[in-house]
Amino acid sequence: MTIREALTQGVARLRNAGIENPGLDTALFLAFILKTNKEKIILRDAEALREDAAADFAGLLDRRIAGECTAYILGRKEFRGLDFIVTPDVLVPRPDTETLVEAVLTIGKDQELTVLDLCTGSGAVAIALKHELPSLEVYASDISVKTLAVARENARQLLGSDGAIHFLESDLFVSIPKTRFSLITANPPYVASGEIAALAREVRGEPLLALDGGEDGLDLVRRIIDGAPSYLLPGGRLLMEADPRQMAGITLILEKKGYRDIRIYQDLSGQDRVIDGIAGCDVQ
Repeated sequence: MTIREALTQGVARLRNAGIENPGLDTALFLAFILKTNKEKIILRDAEALREDAAADFAGLLDRRIAGECTAYILGRKEFRGLDFIVTPDVLVPRPDTETLVEAVLTIGKDQELTVLDLCTGSGAVAIALKHELPSLEVYASDISVKTLAVARENARQLLGSDGAIHFLESDLFVSIPKTRFSLITANPPYVASGEIAALAREVRGEPLLALDGGEDGLDLVRRIIDGAPSYLLPGGRLLMEADPRQMAGITLILEKKGYRDIRIYQDLSGQDRVIDGIAGCDVQ
């Protein structure tokens, strides 16, 4: 069997199983097996595929068809041009979250700022920010020790040292030192508990702790809004990713808590994805 034939068969298997983007997944799996990148696969399409490689490739297809997400199968996911390690202990970084990074870059360009990234997961936001704005002093926290281990390894591989970012084990602000930050970012769990079962099968395989935001999806959002003012410098901003359907409700919560200059940023598909505001001085 040639690489071209393997690609054709792989795409057909995934498409018949109802997998979205079967061509991309097939190319990624084959590139992984052949230790190359998907762009070079096409240049080698007439090359014969060894039997052991064909068996490994079939195994990856089986796992995808069984509902395992592509990122967990490969153990990697690209975010902001960086290749992040991902395991079942972390949420898979998604393009929508790049909106959060872009918002910080818009605010923080040419400034020396300190940033606290809550619910850091794989460290995607914190590491991308430090990579693109090395002058930032970045803190990143998560409640899960296993999750932080993945984030630290990503920092070692992508920034040269896990010491480039201050990693903290904390349930939101509980164990954060009394430091004041210029910005606080968060991609918290924001899926309503009752909607978890309706998520795509591969998404349901991601950590429930990183998905479930309580009855209306805003349990952690409220806690972050309540706690952030005590950790923000005067004029400091809180930026959070959330579901576009939640933006009106979050805006009301922010306003009631005294936040001002509230802004909403749209993702690449034009959906409201990130909301931020300045904590008012009257917020305790």
